[in-house]
Amino acid sequence: LDRELSDTEMLFRGFEDYVSKYRRVLDYFDAVKIGLTATPALHTSEIFGLPVYSYSYREAVIDGYLVDYEPPIQISTRLSTDGIYWAAGEEVQVYSTRTQQLDLFTAPDEIHIEVENFNKKVITEGFNKAICSYLAKEIDPSARPKTLVFCANDAHADLVVHLLKEAFTEQWGEVDDDAVVKITGAADKPLELIRKYRNERSPSVAVTVDLLTTGIDVPSICNLVFLRRVNSRILFDQMLGRATRLCDFDGVAKGPFRVFDVVQLFDNIKDMTAMQPVVVNPKQSFSQLGEELRGASDESVQELVRDQFIAKLQSKKRHLSAESEVDFETCTGMSPSDFAKKLKAMPITEVVEWFTKNPDLGEILDRVGDAHDTTFLIHTGDDEITGIDRLYDCKKRPQAYLDAFKAYITGHINDIPALVTVLTRPRELTRKDLKTLEMALAQEGFSETSLETAWYQTTNHEMAARIIGFIRQAALGDSLIPYDERVEHALQIILSKQKWTTPQRAWLRKIAEQTKENLLVDHSAIEEPDLIFSRDGGGFRKLDKLYEGQLDAILGEFSEMVWRKDGTA
Repeated sequence: LDRELSDTEMLFRGFEDYVSKYRRVLDYFDAVKIGLTATPALHTSEIFGLPVYSYSYREAVIDGYLVDYEPPIQISTRLSTDGIYWAAGEEVQVYSTRTQQLDLFTAPDEIHIEVENFNKKVITEGFNKAICSYLAKEIDPSARPKTLVFCANDAHADLVVHLLKEAFTEQWGEVDDDAVVKITGAADKPLELIRKYRNERSPSVAVTVDLLTTGIDVPSICNLVFLRRVNSRILFDQMLGRATRLCDFDGVAKGPFRVFDVVQLFDNIKDMTAMQPVVVNPKQSFSQLGEELRGASDESVQELVRDQFIAKLQSKKRHLSAESEVDFETCTGMSPSDFAKKLKAMPITEVVEWFTKNPDLGEILDRVGDAHDTTFLIHTGDDEITGIDRLYDCKKRPQAYLDAFKAYITGHINDIPALVTVLTRPRELTRKDLKTLEMALAQEGFSETSLETAWYQTTNHEMAARIIGFIRQAALGDSLIPYDERVEHALQIILSKQKWTTPQRAWLRKIAEQTKENLLVDHSAIEEPDLIFSRDGGGFRKLDKLYEGQLDAILGEFSEMVWRKDGTA
């Protein structure tokens, strides 16, 4: 993508040969251009300018518009750790997609395939079987939460569907045959399958390659499985975004989704940039190269184009159909390999003369639909799971993550004003303060979801203490208590303070329920259109009147009671 034109190519090719069709369409119209994108990159900023406003995924999670994800589950196997190896002289099985034949050849040198090329260069059923067996223990194929599996190619998707069905049957007994389906461009009626996946209970597991990476909205996706390595942060973000939609299951909100990383994708993608250059390499056709040979007058240009034609022919010759091969030999009088050798040996003037007399060769080589021959190495050995790790932002181990969080909190108490408020004056905390604090922690890799997951892995005890609970535990030594229990205890204290009217008691209970859901209810929350206070209560002014002008004081007292030491009165 970042190739530059050589000095010679500059003589006969310019920017117009390299610019994308996307850019051409936008430049065609003389109008103000406004862009909205979830995946900003260099080519968009070059066209539209720098973003005037951005709203991050982390902000959307904090504001409650998208779902967070648990620290990714990295699955390691013996083969993914060590790679697949054949020694020089060892026999290797090779499968050709064009001939659909399995052949043996002797490796001239040692072959070592790393995990990023599993299922791309080598078919390894043992690796995929070990992974599918593990997934079957973690995923219920009859449950409503759906799973999306990303594979390397269509043949890999077929293999994974087969192995998942076997693994689910072994783990769960009889499983509906359509619980697991392949949804790729090669599938039968893919659009119909997508609709069923989105709207119906079954299929619950979709196995795809590229078709479902972007542009679909299936809110019930709760599990993502990465069985393919991608080298684009934009594509990675789009794939991850498939599970971020809000969803309810029987009235219960969808929790953080899970990501199963089988090919060390998170480790690989962390240093990748989403910035991509504006220009792309032109894919010159054989016909275009032939025209450039006939039209060029400079000998260095002719030699460069001749070399590009030969290089392109060396790749194309393996993918010609039988009909195209016959037409090629009729035109040239020899096989593609022999013709390539002839072109290389001929004086450049004779090459130009030949292409002038035979202008139809480019059309033969440019034909679409010629069988594409892809070969795969076949690995027949078994594999086994060797490790399951959670990928935390600071360190891999959960206790190290909790320790790092504590160190950060205690070391930055005086640097973040909202942190001081949380620890010393919780009744003064506002939703704006809370969001500022959560964003600051997110930039350091600390989120409520990751803290809860790390706590569970460390103690085997689920703790929905919310982010403020973890902060106060780290800095003040407060006991971690489920947040709903804290709120309920605070409600009982407030209710016992005085004799409330029936409407006042009812709204105090509504405030408590909203506090459980949104962590904090302040003056701004009472006015927010999406919450029940504005919808059912008429906003702050009406509720304040109900409490005789004391609503702000009551909300402050409620927050203080929630965070009383160890939840006591």
